[in-house]
Amino acid sequence: MTYISPPVSLAFDGSGIDGGLYRDVTEEARHAPWLLNDTVSTWSAFGLALFAVLMVMAWWRARRADAPMMARALAVPLVVVAVYGVDMVVKSLVREERPCRSLPGSFTLESCPASGDWSFPSNHSVIAFSAAAALWLVDRRLGAVAALAAVAMAASRVWVGVHYPHDVAAGALLGVALAVPLTLLATRAAPWVERARKGRLRPFLLTSA
Repeated sequence: MTYISPPVSLAFDGSGIDGGLYRDVTEEARHAPWLLNDTVSTWSAFGLALFAVLMVMAWWRARRADAPMMARALAVPLVVVAVYGVDMVVKSLVREERPCRSLPGSFTLESCPASGDWSFPSNHSVIAFSAAAALWLVDRRLGAVAALAAVAMAASRVWVGVHYPHDVAAGALLGVALAVPLTLLATRAAPWVERARKGRLRPFLLTSA
């Protein structure tokens, strides 16, 4: 009779990197006031919408700027989508299990994602920091707001218990490292923007003031 061994999980366990710090943070969350936890949970779940608003504001303000800057503003959402695509490839290659699954008894404010919903790097962190980096190259004020929001988003993902600190740190590095060159590359689309400003798209690309 042939014995067939059970399948071995190929998921990476990242608890040895900073599992202790993760537990310290989530234990703080366990004993934190409910108002703080509700606020952090709401931000963690819906805060990415702020970056969409900032992108719209960047486009609106760029209507007063030159064509290269408008090209960058229009590219911001495309840059974020491109960086997110790279992030998903990295996730599928690393296959790190969520800390709330690797560490028994972990406290979470959100339901622990299903097995196979990999942890490294943090999607939220990648999106937030890539948006912040791209926005910084369009409008420094909006970029500063986005940078603060990105830090808050990354921290919230650890606080609610769904990511290790190294997940959000890697997401931040990946987001910035890819978004900066891609946004600068978008400047090459300036001639297209210049032509479009003379056509039917003029109201969307150039202020009448």
